[in-house]
Amino acid sequence: MTMDAHLIEHMMNPKNYGTLAGSNTEGIGKNPENGEKVAVYLRVMEDEDQPYVGDIAFQAIGCTTTVVAGSMLTEEAKGLNLNGVYNLVDATLKLLEKLPPEDAACSEMVALAIKAAADTYVRRQDDPDYPAMTYQIKNSCVEKEENQEKETTL
Repeated sequence: MTMDAHLIEHMMNPKNYGTLAGSNTEGIGKNPENGEKVAVYLRVMEDEDQPYVGDIAFQAIGCTTTVVAGSMLTEEAKGLNLNGVYNLVDATLKLLEKLPPEDAACSEMVALAIKAAADTYVRRQDDPDYPAMTYQIKNSCVEKEENQEKETTL
């Protein structure tokens, strides 16, 4: 399957979209500029004392790019132990550093939601009532030219 076909498949039939019955942790990635959000739900399982992602789902209030990134990253995270989840998030964020901020924002939001869900799970081991964590993105999805136009018209 070509990369374009792969992206179209995730766009037309997003994987893992929706809520997750039986999830035991969740996290949120948020864009403070426009209110877009991604919620990630995990069902973390234990296997010989090694927690891993038994199932995962996400919901998004965002653009198509956010849904495609959510579909792709949640597919990658499924089955990983928590160290693997953190490695996936770190690798994704490193790759995004090479993109213009407006192109990286949506994927960053998904990666941070996955990290927030994993971090919430870890915190709930000590405090079962710990609330879901929310991380805000650093990148802006507004192109620099648009920001400059807004500033000059104000």
